[in-house]
Amino acid sequence: MTERKGTAKVDFLKTIEKEIQQKWENEKAFEVNATDAASHKSNGKYFVTFPYPYMNGRLHLGHTFSLSKCEFAVGYQRLKGKSCLFPFGLHCTGMPIKACADKLKREMELYGCPPEFPDEEEEEEEQPKNEEVVIKDKAKGKKSKAAAKTGSSKYQWGIMRSLGLSDEEIMRFSEAEHWLDFFPPLAIQDLKSMGLKVDWRRSFITTDVNPYYDSFVRWQFLTLKERNKIKFGKRYTIYSPKDGQPCMDHDRQTGEGVGPQEYTLIKIRVVEPYPLKLSGLKGKNIFLVAATLRPETMAGQTNCWIRPDMKYIGFETVNGDIFICTQRAARNMSYQGFTKITGVVPVVKELMGEEILGAALSAPLTSYKVIYALPMLTIKEDKGTGVVSSVPSDAPDDITALRDLKKKQAFRAKYGIKDEMVLPFEPVPIIEIPGFGNLSAPFICDELKIQSQNDREKLAEAKERIYLKGFYEGIMLVDGYKGQKVQDAKKPIQKKMLDNGEAMIYMEPEKQVMSRSGDECVVALCDQWYLDYGEENWKQQAHECLKNLETFCEETRRNFEATLSWLQEHACSRTYGLGTRLPWDEQWLIESLSDSTIYMAFYTVAHLLQGNNLRGQGESPLGIRANQMTREVWDYIFFKTAPYPATKIPKASLDRLKQEFEYWYPVDLRASGKDLVPNHLSYYLYNHVAMWPVQRLDIVVTTKVAGLWRAIDKQGPKDIYVPGHQYPVRLERLIGRKMAGSCESKWTSPLKFREDLTSSTTVECFALVEKVDPEMMSKSTGNFLTLTQAIEKFSADGMRLALADAGDTVEDANFVESMADAGILRLYTWVEWVKEMLANWDSLRSGSATTFNDRVFASEMNSGIMKTDQNYEKMMFKEALKTGFFEFQAAKDKYRELAIEGMHRDLVLQFIESQTLLLAPFCPHVCEHVWGLLGKPESIMKASWPVPGPVDEVLIRSSQYLTEVAHELRLRLKNYMAPAKGKKGSKETPQKPSHCTIYVAKNYPPWQHTTLSVLQKHYQANGGQLPDNKIIASELNSLPELKKYMKRVMPFVAMIKESLEKKGPRVLDLELEFDERAVLMENIVYLTNSVELEHIELKFASEGDEKIKEDCCPGKPFCTFRVEPGVSVFLVNPQPANGHFSTKIEVRQGDGRDAIIRRLMKMDRGIKDLSKVKLMRFDDPLLGPRRVPLLGKEDAEKSPILDQAVFHIDIAAKRVHLIENGLTTDIGDTLVYIVN
Repeated sequence: MTERKGTAKVDFLKTIEKEIQQKWENEKAFEVNATDAASHKSNGKYFVTFPYPYMNGRLHLGHTFSLSKCEFAVGYQRLKGKSCLFPFGLHCTGMPIKACADKLKREMELYGCPPEFPDEEEEEEEQPKNEEVVIKDKAKGKKSKAAAKTGSSKYQWGIMRSLGLSDEEIMRFSEAEHWLDFFPPLAIQDLKSMGLKVDWRRSFITTDVNPYYDSFVRWQFLTLKERNKIKFGKRYTIYSPKDGQPCMDHDRQTGEGVGPQEYTLIKIRVVEPYPLKLSGLKGKNIFLVAATLRPETMAGQTNCWIRPDMKYIGFETVNGDIFICTQRAARNMSYQGFTKITGVVPVVKELMGEEILGAALSAPLTSYKVIYALPMLTIKEDKGTGVVSSVPSDAPDDITALRDLKKKQAFRAKYGIKDEMVLPFEPVPIIEIPGFGNLSAPFICDELKIQSQNDREKLAEAKERIYLKGFYEGIMLVDGYKGQKVQDAKKPIQKKMLDNGEAMIYMEPEKQVMSRSGDECVVALCDQWYLDYGEENWKQQAHECLKNLETFCEETRRNFEATLSWLQEHACSRTYGLGTRLPWDEQWLIESLSDSTIYMAFYTVAHLLQGNNLRGQGESPLGIRANQMTREVWDYIFFKTAPYPATKIPKASLDRLKQEFEYWYPVDLRASGKDLVPNHLSYYLYNHVAMWPVQRLDIVVTTKVAGLWRAIDKQGPKDIYVPGHQYPVRLERLIGRKMAGSCESKWTSPLKFREDLTSSTTVECFALVEKVDPEMMSKSTGNFLTLTQAIEKFSADGMRLALADAGDTVEDANFVESMADAGILRLYTWVEWVKEMLANWDSLRSGSATTFNDRVFASEMNSGIMKTDQNYEKMMFKEALKTGFFEFQAAKDKYRELAIEGMHRDLVLQFIESQTLLLAPFCPHVCEHVWGLLGKPESIMKASWPVPGPVDEVLIRSSQYLTEVAHELRLRLKNYMAPAKGKKGSKETPQKPSHCTIYVAKNYPPWQHTTLSVLQKHYQANGGQLPDNKIIASELNSLPELKKYMKRVMPFVAMIKESLEKKGPRVLDLELEFDERAVLMENIVYLTNSVELEHIELKFASEGDEKIKEDCCPGKPFCTFRVEPGVSVFLVNPQPANGHFSTKIEVRQGDGRDAIIRRLMKMDRGIKDLSKVKLMRFDDPLLGPRRVPLLGKEDAEKSPILDQAVFHIDIAAKRVHLIENGLTTDIGDTLVYIVN
C-alpha cells in the first residue's frame, strides 16, 4: 500500500460524510414501515437483503464488495420512486465464536493469565503426491482466512492481541457472549460510516440470546419437520473411537475446524492369476482401492501407483470383497459401514507394497483392458489409502513418474516390472484445457522442462497452473460427457461409477485431528438430524422453480442446476456451538447454514418486536413478549390462510405484523458471492419453496445481471445477484468452519475447495478474503483492508466509487487502490467545479441554447441518463458508473472545450442536477452535499430520477465526427512538422504552417461507391452479415470498373468490415446522414484554435486535384497545409507595469484588425477577450516608434486601426500597407496595442 503525499482532499470528503450521515440519522432517512409506504404514492416496493456476516471480527472489503450491490440497487430504486427496505442482520450461530472462546479458556488454564507461551515454530510439511496442489502464496503460508486476517500466531491470545486488544480485554473474550456484545456494534458502526441505506431498527443477532429470533427459527423447523423435510439418520462426522463419540472442536487437542473430506473410492480389481502373496485368497474379489478427488479423470487411467516400502493390509468388507489399502484408511472405513462390525477391521492379509507390484488390474472407465500396479516412492501414508490411480494426461506427478519408469530400465528391474507393463501405455486425452491442449500434464511438464519426480517446485507450479484452469475451463472429451465442462461432468461421472458398483464414497478428516484423550480421530457415520434435500418431490419443486428463472448468465444457471442435481441430505444439527436448539430434541443445536435460509421474513417484523435492540431485549413497540410468539402466531403472520390464533396479543398488533410481511415479501434482490451458490443460495431456494409451496410460485419476474436470477414471487426469493470474488479469491477458505483462532487452512487446493462445496459436508461460516491490487490481502503484507481502514484511507464515497468499478459479473472482481485514489480526486474536483460555476453564474451565457454544441450537449446528457438508467436496472454498476459519471463528465468537458462562445447556464444547471442524481447511488454523501449547494429544500434521498429529453443520435454522431476530424488534423499537422526522412544528418524541422484547407466529399469515389454497393447487397441478402472475403473478392474481381483498383479494394473492404462491427450498418451508406461541411463550418473557430493555425478554409473534394478526389470520401475529409508568406512587424505595448510586452508577429496578405489581435492572443495568454484590445498605427511611421510615450497619453500621435481595414504586404520590399476607407498608408515596421 503506497503512502499518500497529502490528505486534504480525502479529509474534505470525510468531513462532508460525517455531516451528511448525521443529517440522515436525524431525519431517519432510511426507516420505513409498510403502513407509511402503502399510504404514500410510490412505484412499488423494493426489498433487498445481503447474507448476514459472521461476527468474529471486523468487516472487510470482501463483505463490502458484495453488499455494495444491494446498496447501489437501493439507491437507484429510491430515485425511481420505490419504497425501499434494506435491513441488515448479524450472524453468530455456529462453532467459531464458541471455539475461540473455549480456546482462550484452555490457553489460560495451560499457560496462565496472561499466558506465557512457548516459542512458536512452524513445521514444513512435505507435499505428498496424492494431495492436490497447494497454491503458493507468500501472504498466506499455511494460515486460514481468519489467521491471515489477524496475524501469524497459532495461539488465540496472540491473534486477539494482533487486533489491538489488551490482555485485560482479551480475558473477557473467553466467554462466548462477550463476542456477541463486542463485534456486532462495531459492524454497525463501520457500515453506518459507509453510508449504508439500512433500516437499523430491524437488525438483530442470531442464536438463542435473541428470544424473538430463536422463536422464529424454532417455528421454521417445526414447520419443516411437520412437512417431512427434516429426517433423522446417519451422517458423516469427526469421531474419536477411544472416546466413543463425535469429537467436536472443543474436544480436540489439534485440528480445530477440520471437517470430513469426501473422496471417491475407486475399486481397481486385481485380475487373476493373483500375485503370490495374494494367492491364498483365490476365488475372492480383491480390489486395490484408490481415494481420489477427481473422479472425472478416471477414463485416463494407465496404471495404479503403489509404494514399495509401505505396509498395506487386505481386509474383508461387509459383502465379502477384499480391499487393499493402508491400516489408517481401513480404520476410517470401518466406521463408515465398510465392515460388518463398526470399528473392527477384519484383516485377512498383511503385505508390503513391493509384494503386489506388477499385479494385473482392471480399472473402471479406462480404455485399457488391463493396467498394472507400478512403484511410486513419494506416496504418503497419512492421506488417502496409499493406493493412487494414475492419470498421466492431466496429472503432472503421474506423467513424470511414468516417464521416469519408462526411461530407467534398472528401476523397473529392481521391482520386477516387465517392459510390457509400462512401455505400451501412453496418456489418454480426456480433457481439453484452453492453452494446454488435450494432454495438459505432458504439455506443462515439457514447457517447464521437468526432468524427474524430484523437481518438486516445478511440479507444484505445473499443478498450480493446470488444475484450477482445468476444473473451471476444461471441456470433457470422454464419450457420454463430450463437450461438457469438467465441473458439470464431475458429479454425473461419480454417480455413474457409484451406481455401477465401481466406486464408493469414502470420508476421512481433511487433516489429522487428535482428541484431547490423545486418540487420532476418524470420520464416522453417526446419527444426526438432516434436511432431506435429496427427497424427489422437494428437489423437483426446486428444479421447477429454477426453470422459471431468467439468469442471463449461463454459468450461474449451470451451477444451480448442478447443485440441485447432486444435493442430497444436509446435516442441520450439531452438539456444540451457538444457536437455536431443535425444538423437539434439544440436545441438538441448529447449525449455521440451516438457520439462515428464510430469516429475510423475520426482517419484515423484527422492528415491531425487539425494541431496537440487537438481542431482542428492548421493550417491544407493540408490547409483545417473546414467549407469546407461539407457532400459531407465526403461522398467522406468515401464512395467508392460517386461522387467527388463540393469543392475548391484540388482533390489531398481529395484523400490523402480517401487513409488514405481506407488503415487503418477497425479497426483490439478494446479493451474494458466487461461492454460496452450491450451499446457502440453493438452501435458500429449497426452504422458500418448502415454507411457501403454493402461493409463492405464481409470478416470475426476470431481470438481467450476470449471476442474477429471479425466482418465485409472492413469498419466495425474487432476485439473487451473484457477484464475483474480489480478484483473485484466496483459495484456502472461502467458506468453512474456521474462526479467528484457526492456524491452518481448510482447503489445500482449488479442487479440494471445490470438493467441499460439492459434498454434503456441513459448512459453517462464510466470508470472502479478497484481493486488493496485485497482492493478496494479508495483514503480513499490510494489504489487508478492513472496512473501517478502507474508509479512513479512501473516504466512504472514494471507496464506494472503486467498489462500483470493481466488476459486475460472476468473474473475479478487483478493488484497485489507484481507482479509489483517482475517485477521491474526481469527487473533490467535481464539488469544486460546482462551486465555481455557482460563484460565476452571472458570467455564463444566457438566452436561447440553440448552438450546435448546445444541442449536442443536451442530447448527450439525455442519452447518458437513458443509458445509465438501463445499466442500473440491469445491475451493471460498472457500466452505470461509466455512462453516468465518466462519460457524463467527458461530455461536459467536451462541451466546455468546443463551446467557443461559452457554456449556457441552463445547460450547466441541468448537467449539475442530472450528474448529482446519476451519481447518488454510488456516492450519496458528495451528491447530498452538492444537492444542498444547489439550494434544494429536501434531501436527495427524496429526489427523483432525472427525466431525459429527446436524443438526436445523428447530432451526437456529427459531434463525434467533429472530434475525430480535430484529432486527425492534429495528427496530420504533427506528421507535417516531422523532419523529412532520408538524408542522413538532415534534422531540419519544417516551418509551421499558417493555413489549412479541408476538403469534404459529397460522394465516394466511383470504385469505392461500387464496392460499397456490392457489400450493401450482400449484407441485406445474408440477414445482416457479410460473407467470407473469398466470395466478396471473387465478385469484385469480375467487375471491369474495379480492375485497376483491386490492390486497394480488399483493404477498403477490410476497413469497412472493421467499422461495421464498431458502428453498425450505417457505414455501408453511400452518403453521410448529416452535412459534414455545415458541421465543420459551424465549428471552424474551434478547429482553427485546436491546431493553432491562422485560418482554415473548407472546400469540396471536387475542387481539388485527382489525388484529393481519390483519397477523400464521406466522413473522411482530406486536408492540406501551407505557409502563407508574411512580413514581420513589431507589436509594442506602451502601458506601464501591466504584464503585456512587446513582441514580433507576422502580417499576411488580407489580414484584418481581428486577425492581428488573435495572433497576438496566441502569444500573450494574458489577453482573454479580443474586444478589450485596441490596435493602432503611428501617424509618423518613421519617427513615431522612436519617441518616448507619454504617461496617460499612450494613444497620442497614433491612429486606431478600424474593423474594415485590410493589410497588404510587399514580400520583396518587406513593407506593410494598410488600406482604410480607400486610402493606402505605410505603417512602417511597428504597430501599437493597448489592453483595456
